[in-house]
Amino acid sequence: MADPKPRVALFVTCLVDLYRPTVGFAAIRLLEEAGCQVEVPRAQTCCGQPAYNSGDRATARDLARGIIEAFGGYDYVVVPSGSCGGMLKHHLPTLFDDDPNLRGRADALAAKTFELVSFLTDVRGFTQPAARHPGGSVTYHDSCSGLREMGIKDQPRRLLAAVGVSVTEMVDPEVCCGFGGTFCVKYPDISVRMASDKTADIAATGAATVLAGDLGCLLNIAGRLKREGHATQARHVAEVLAGMTGQLPPIGEATP
Repeated sequence: MADPKPRVALFVTCLVDLYRPTVGFAAIRLLEEAGCQVEVPRAQTCCGQPAYNSGDRATARDLARGIIEAFGGYDYVVVPSGSCGGMLKHHLPTLFDDDPNLRGRADALAAKTFELVSFLTDVRGFTQPAARHPGGSVTYHDSCSGLREMGIKDQPRRLLAAVGVSVTEMVDPEVCCGFGGTFCVKYPDISVRMASDKTADIAATGAATVLAGDLGCLLNIAGRLKREGHATQARHVAEVLAGMTGQLPPIGEATP
């Protein structure tokens, strides 16, 4: 293991907060299993990615200043999302290219920011979650930001294998689901076609569940699966690794 009991700030993300809080609780359980002291700063807000991607740099900068203040005093910042993690690690610092002081603080924040599963495996050397998979075939979607910005590919598959999950791979697991943040709003027809291609690839595996590390992708995929009449369920990988799949129905299904 790395340094004992590091103070880890969990960046919950807007989508987790609003649509799937169990992902946050699953992240906390996993981080504590990995020997971390976990805190959730109450002052956190959006990572700023929607504003950033839309060209609204002023709003993105305002949000970024608040993030720097709220998360600056921790050993690590961990995010259960490759997309939000990529914003904090790669894009947020560039908002302060004209301010050396804030750029330095933003760079320091970026250096200690990690996506959840990569932090568990690459930083903490965590190899054996306590949970055990209840059964059922699984496939895995590699989100664009997680894969290309955060280098996440083998890490979730290794931890899934450790809890007894055998992943049936799609033909194109690395192809975008069509969500892309504001992309699905700006280009809905293209987005729908991409989502349909993705759900066809998922259905062809015969898997009962599709997993991913980004809730945005999962909400988009789950909605398309349901509209097309596919029986495949969607869940965040953290829920499976933390043994919390029994606490809520699959993503996109109504809570009883």
